[in-house]
Amino acid sequence: MLLLLPLLLLGISCVGAETAGGKVVCYFSSWAVWRPGDGSFDVEDIDPFLCTTLIFGFTGLSNVTWTIEVLDPWNELCPEEPGGNNCAFQRFVALKETNPDLTIMVAVGGWREGSTDYSEMARDPEKRQTFINSTVDLILTQGFEGLDMDWEYPASRGGIPEDKENYITLLTELREEFDKYDPPLKLTSAMPAGKPTIDDGYDIPRLIPLFDKWHVMAYDYHGAWDNYTHHNAPLCGYYLDHGQDIYFNVKFTTDYYISFGVPKDKMVIGLAAYGRCWTLDDTEDHGMLADAYEPGTAGPYIRIPGTMGGNEICERLLEDDTCEVVHDPNLFEPYFWCSSDKIWCGYDDQDSIYLKARFAKNMGLAGVMIWTIDTDDFKPLCYTESFQLIKTAKKALEEPADGEIVDCPPFVYYTTTEEPTTTEEPTTPVPTTPEPTTPEPTTPEPTTPEPTTPEPTTPSPTTTEPTTQKTTTPKPTTPSGPSTTWDPSTAPDCTGLEDGTTFAHADCNKYWVCINEHGVLEVCAPGTLWDVTQDICNWEDEVDTSNCNVWDCMVDNTYYPHPDCDKYVWCWAGSPHIETCADCTFWSQPDLDCMDPTNVDTSDCTIPDYCH
Repeated sequence: MLLLLPLLLLGISCVGAETAGGKVVCYFSSWAVWRPGDGSFDVEDIDPFLCTTLIFGFTGLSNVTWTIEVLDPWNELCPEEPGGNNCAFQRFVALKETNPDLTIMVAVGGWREGSTDYSEMARDPEKRQTFINSTVDLILTQGFEGLDMDWEYPASRGGIPEDKENYITLLTELREEFDKYDPPLKLTSAMPAGKPTIDDGYDIPRLIPLFDKWHVMAYDYHGAWDNYTHHNAPLCGYYLDHGQDIYFNVKFTTDYYISFGVPKDKMVIGLAAYGRCWTLDDTEDHGMLADAYEPGTAGPYIRIPGTMGGNEICERLLEDDTCEVVHDPNLFEPYFWCSSDKIWCGYDDQDSIYLKARFAKNMGLAGVMIWTIDTDDFKPLCYTESFQLIKTAKKALEEPADGEIVDCPPFVYYTTTEEPTTTEEPTTPVPTTPEPTTPEPTTPEPTTPEPTTPEPTTPSPTTTEPTTQKTTTPKPTTPSGPSTTWDPSTAPDCTGLEDGTTFAHADCNKYWVCINEHGVLEVCAPGTLWDVTQDICNWEDEVDTSNCNVWDCMVDNTYYPHPDCDKYVWCWAGSPHIETCADCTFWSQPDLDCMDPTNVDTSDCTIPDYCH
């Protein structure tokens, strides 16, 4: 039985950014400034001595000019720059004036950006060079020290198998250009956690010399795309995991990268300052692997069904007396559930954050990365000090290594008499420090199944990893498209239009927004659709869907045909995602598979030019 030792009271002290124990890399979501009330977080809310590296998320990629693109010019740029006003880039970089030891980076990509445009850019030498030149120009003009590459992900989510090789080419050329400067511009990457995504898109040994640091997104192993409860970021596998799920834990991901030769002093392990949530089908069944076919209720700040920030979680536990915090003896991390709205969330608290940071320290890794600084309890409203999760991780890294590395057993038995222990959250939460014991491996029988979330109007990007597939084939509703003069599935002509001008998309859960006279595709959060009457992503039951395509993705692993013969629509995480068949094979709806074109009826789809 995996048991936690009695928890020790941990006093968190204020420490400087130069953490003796390793890197503390913090991602900043620039859109957090637009969150309501106590959730709003701007550059000035950042303690410049909290992290060793700050990464500004995100910039994007223009599919018109193929340059790196400022996604929110009004917020990011200054008034003298096109579309600018709030100078967030400038204010972010200026934090280095307060702490000269701070490293300031900018990230490109993220979940919302998808893979299609990056795949197109990476396979075209001219477009690659355009992207690289514009990236260097933005870094130097705005004062950043380098780029964090966050293409999610090569060879998936609209990418092609050739992405794996093209990604190497892109990064090799980026590295060569960055090395021309003195000192060289830094190049880091947000790397996936799921084995299937790693295997499909990343030639790890050839990537190793190209990156200065390797930021592993060791979270989003489970979420509302699964139809059962599980933890967002388990350090070890759960004893009932089977199939692909046996790979979905921090320990496996870390060991897997090391097995390819990734140097430990380059690897930075991600920590989640948020949780993944479901709505329980039945509150009588509220443990791990309980049936849950809907995302959990959205919190007041991030406002994404199925996701709650650490600050939203701690406030929820203080305010809702129907909630119960549970410490399953087969997990190092807690979860909570509430009878008031049947929500179930797997999250990290101070104890599990401390343990994961100690894991990084004792493994000899470079440090930890936090997604995101703006979802910690930064006010603070729950604790006596701000940024409790990040400060707990720093404390764990500063303590000397003791060689104690968690030995994850293959399985741990539940006895017939023992139940998971539960504890109620104190009214005034107190940070604590766990020291788990490591049980002897045993062998019980497994049962059950398995990627991350799309993003809203003001998104919260992180990692997602589809894996196993199944079958259901309802027909999508495809009413006649909106009466417009352009095809709403393609970018509108934004020439001469103000930034923020919006257009409907042919799919109800998408819309176009004009930025710098280019149409940028946005995706609404799960459970919401684009409301043309209010220019917002609104709840599904509030939106007229008579003039757009409603892909019914209530059941994950449902498939639909795409207008292009070599593509198909795959439902997961509650939303439709366009996938591309390999090697110009074509999607066959009756077979639910990519097939040889001679065996596919192409009368209702378009054969792309590159497949002729």
